[in-house]
Amino acid sequence: MDEVRFRSRDPWPIWLWLFTIFLISTLSIAVDAALGARWAWVSFIAELLLLISGATSTPLEISVTQDLLIVGPASIDRSYLGQIAALTSQEMALIRGRDSNPMCWMALRFWVSTGVKVEINDPADPTPYWLISAKRAAALAAALL
Repeated sequence: MDEVRFRSRDPWPIWLWLFTIFLISTLSIAVDAALGARWAWVSFIAELLLLISGATSTPLEISVTQDLLIVGPASIDRSYLGQIAALTSQEMALIRGRDSNPMCWMALRFWVSTGVKVEINDPADPTPYWLISAKRAAALAAALL
């Protein structure tokens, strides 16, 4: 196995945790009003377990080795990579919205505002580029260069 040059996993930020806990709390209050405190606690614990499960499974895992770029479930040989650009939050907003190519491959997380655009130079692959959310976009771009 190749040595890992870069590894990143961007977990949920605090504001997202607080917001989702607020949502499950309000649902539990509604259950309490309809069915009582016991069922409210049961629903709260079940929702909290689902929330923890979602929080641990949704962060995007990125790895760069000597030969591969691995983003979530996808991987590509680095010999097929073209230009690489670290994107600011404004550039990222444009390229994932108004300026996006419908044939690109996107690995985005809404809580990460910056990212990297990696052009693909594979004649057998019609995908023009990968758009990857990354908090440490400059470090990822540097590892790919």
